[in-house]
Amino acid sequence: MIVTFISMILSVLIVTNGSAADPLTLSEAVATAINKHPQVVEARENIAGAAARTGQALANYYPQITVASDWTKGRTFLTALEAIRETETYTEAFYLKQNIYDFGKTAGAVEAAGWNQAAAGHTLVITRQDIAFRVKAAYYLLLAAEKQVAAAGETVVAREAVFRQAQEYFNQGVKAKVDVARAEANLYAAETVLIRAKNNLKLAQVELANAMGMPALEDRPLIEPAHTSIAVPEQSRVQQEALANRAELKRFQALTNSAAATLKTARSGYLPTISGTASVGYADKDFPPGGDVWAVGLNMTVPLFSGFSTVEQEKEAAASLRAVSAQQNNQVLQITKEVESAWLGVKEATARIASTDKELTAARENQMLAMGRYQEGVGHIIEATDAQSQALEAETAHIQAVYDYYITLARLDRAVGKE
Repeated sequence: MIVTFISMILSVLIVTNGSAADPLTLSEAVATAINKHPQVVEARENIAGAAARTGQALANYYPQITVASDWTKGRTFLTALEAIRETETYTEAFYLKQNIYDFGKTAGAVEAAGWNQAAAGHTLVITRQDIAFRVKAAYYLLLAAEKQVAAAGETVVAREAVFRQAQEYFNQGVKAKVDVARAEANLYAAETVLIRAKNNLKLAQVELANAMGMPALEDRPLIEPAHTSIAVPEQSRVQQEALANRAELKRFQALTNSAAATLKTARSGYLPTISGTASVGYADKDFPPGGDVWAVGLNMTVPLFSGFSTVEQEKEAAASLRAVSAQQNNQVLQITKEVESAWLGVKEATARIASTDKELTAARENQMLAMGRYQEGVGHIIEATDAQSQALEAETAHIQAVYDYYITLARLDRAVGKE
């Protein structure tokens, strides 16, 4: 009777709070996190930076144009006169340089930058999925914490009733003083549990706010998920879906392609570079200069010896390619483990929901009978308090099983590559 009364009060409070503010849905919480969380913002900016680096690599395909103005004065040996004379020259000119062919240096750099940009895009997807899972887990943990507070509050009320009943029996000379002392100790123990549950509730609120990218959580009620059982596909099918969808593997594939392009660029360091140059301007001994000057040229640079830097660059690029390949293989193992762990977690939580539901029903019935016996004066206080503890433990286990189920479903979605 007391438990039912407390439940009614909590329901009224929840409805009252809900009328004061719109409820916070899980989809809204996830959307807020994806829009506002600093990690997502950072990942977006990393894409912009990668795009800019691609543009920098492409710049070598375009002509390089500069303007230069120069003044020199001094004593110079003039070959035509075979004598040293004082000279003073003013020069103003446009200079143009165009890379004609570099045997793959620019192409490799552009390709590598493009694949790095693609990898940054996959990193954004990974970040969004990680944040979405974190929000879902925090959301469900907060709901569980609210249920724990309600259950602990009901236990405090029930034990307070036993304490008052024990005092009344002692005053009437029916029960010994030890019953009052035991009931009082049990009441304080229940209040301690309630204090801990309330603190866990506040911590869960902090975690959800942090996961959403907010300094504090708004005072809005959460929406309880629909308690529906979801058919989990076969484990092999889930594994195949994860290996096909996970953005981490797509990211490593892009990094592998980038490393291969970098290796190609390093090997092109052994080959020559051909470029064209042109300039036009004015030069004279007076200022402003009045004499027209121009020049065109073709340049070919052939590397003969660079102190083994090209050799070492090639070795570095080859090692990086092998390292990325190893990281990709390790990621496959990690994904396989994550999927299997999440899949087993869903199965285990589903089974626990069924067993703890039956346990909770039996524990509540046992509590009702034990409380009734004690109120009639035929039961022992140990029997009543043990029944209350058993009921609280059963409800706690059931709450944990229910929200573990939702969290493991979210973890399975993350393991498969869903947001």
